[in-house]
Amino acid sequence: MSKSLENKEFGVKQIARLANVSIATVDRVLHNRKGVSEATKKRINDIIKEFDYKPNIIASRLASKKISKFAVLIPSSTETDFWEAPLSGIDRAANALKQYGIMVMKFFFDLNDKQSFLKQVDLVLEEAVDGLLVAPSFVEEAMQLATHCNERKIPYVFINSDVPGQNSVCYIGPHLFCSGYQAAQLMDFSVKAGKVLLVNVSKELDQYHHLLRKEEGFRAYFEKNNKKLQIVKIDIKQTDSLSIEEALDKVFSEQKGIEGVFVTNSRVSAVAHYFERKGISKVLIGYDFLKENIKYLELGIIQFLICQKPEEQGYRGIMTLHRYADLHERRIEDQFMPIDIVTKENYRFYHN
Repeated sequence: MSKSLENKEFGVKQIARLANVSIATVDRVLHNRKGVSEATKKRINDIIKEFDYKPNIIASRLASKKISKFAVLIPSSTETDFWEAPLSGIDRAANALKQYGIMVMKFFFDLNDKQSFLKQVDLVLEEAVDGLLVAPSFVEEAMQLATHCNERKIPYVFINSDVPGQNSVCYIGPHLFCSGYQAAQLMDFSVKAGKVLLVNVSKELDQYHHLLRKEEGFRAYFEKNNKKLQIVKIDIKQTDSLSIEEALDKVFSEQKGIEGVFVTNSRVSAVAHYFERKGISKVLIGYDFLKENIKYLELGIIQFLICQKPEEQGYRGIMTLHRYADLHERRIEDQFMPIDIVTKENYRFYHN
C-alpha cells in the first residue's frame, strides 16, 4: 500500500512537522514563493514526493474566497439557433462551478459581421479575465485576439473551429477534415453516378476556414476512393432565402445530373426548404441537430445530419479553463467531438 493511501489526512501540518519548519514555510514552497533556502526547499519537496501529497486546491479557493472570471466569446443565435446548444453547456458548467467562486461573463458577436467580433474583443480585453472561451469564426481577427491574450497571459480555449499554430490551452470541437471526409463517404454510399453539389452558405466566406477544411476532407475522400463522381461547388454569400433560391436555381439550370448535395454547415435547412418548394428529390447531407433541420429530416428531404455535440463543447470549454487556470493542469490535449450521423430513424434518441 502506498504512503499516500496510508496517510489520507496527510497535509501541510504534517509536512511542516517532518521538515521541522513552520507551516508558512511549507506554504511558500507549495506556491513557489521566495524566502526559502534551497536546502529547506529540497527537504520539503522530498517529503511531498515521498508521501505523494496533492494540495486541496478547491478547499484553498473556498477559504481564500478568490473569484475567477472567465469570458465567453461566441456568436449570437439571431440567424441560426446552433449556438443555443454551446450556450446551454456553458451555463451548465457555470452553475456547477459558481460555488467555487467562478464567474462566467458572456459576449456575443454577429456571425455575418467581423466588426462586431472586434468590438466584443475590445470589451473582453477591458475586463480583468482569468480565462477566455472563444469560437474563432474569423481567422485573422481570432489570431489578433490570441496575440493579445498571450501578451496578457490570459489562457484561452477554442471551440467548434480551431486556429492552428496559436498558443491555446486546447481545441474542443469536431475534426473538421474528418467530418468532411465522413460526409463524402455517406454521399458515395448514396449516389452511384452523376454530379455532387457542394454548397457553402456564409456571408463572410473568406473567413470561414472551418467550412473550407470540411470541403478539403470531402474532396480528399473522392480523390482517394471514387473519381467518377464530379464535384460542383457553389458559394452563396447572401444568406437570405431569396438569394439562396436564386443561386440554386442558377446552378441546377446550368449543371445537369446533380444527384446529391452537401451543405457544409447548419444552413442545410435553407437548401431543404428550396427542395420542398421546387419538388426536388436529391440526396441531401448537412450539419447540426437543429429544429428546422430535424423537420426536414422527418420529411425525408434531408437524409443525413452530421452532429458534433455542441452543448458538450460549451461545457467542456468552461471546465477546461477551470482545470487550467484554477487547478493548474498544464497537460491538456485537444478534445475532438464524435462525428455522429443522425437519420430519420435514430434522431429521437440523439442528444446534443
